[in-house]
Amino acid sequence: MGQVVQIEYCTQCRWLPRAAWLAQELLTTFEAELTELSLKPGTGGVFVVRVNDEVVWDRREQGFPEPTAVKQAVRDRVAPGRSLGHSDKASQE
Repeated sequence: MGQVVQIEYCTQCRWLPRAAWLAQELLTTFEAELTELSLKPGTGGVFVVRVNDEVVWDRREQGFPEPTAVKQAVRDRVAPGRSLGHSDKASQE
C-alpha cells in the first residue's frame, strides 16, 4: 500500500504558499514512495504534517519546520534507512 501525506495549514494565517512549497519538496524527494499528498485547509494557526494519519510535525509543539527536518520525519516512516544525501549530512553537523 502506498504512503499518504497530508499537510494541514491555517487559511487565516495565509500559510498556503508555505504548505504548497513543502508539498512540492516532499513530492520531489519521495516521488516513488508517496501515492498521495494532500493539502487540508484549517484554521487557528494549524500547521501539521501527517504520514498515514500519524502526526510527524506539529507547528504548535515544534515550531515551523525546516524542510530537512520534515523530510527526515517522513523518510523515517516511508523509506527507513534511505539516505537523503546532503539533507542528512547537514542535520548531522
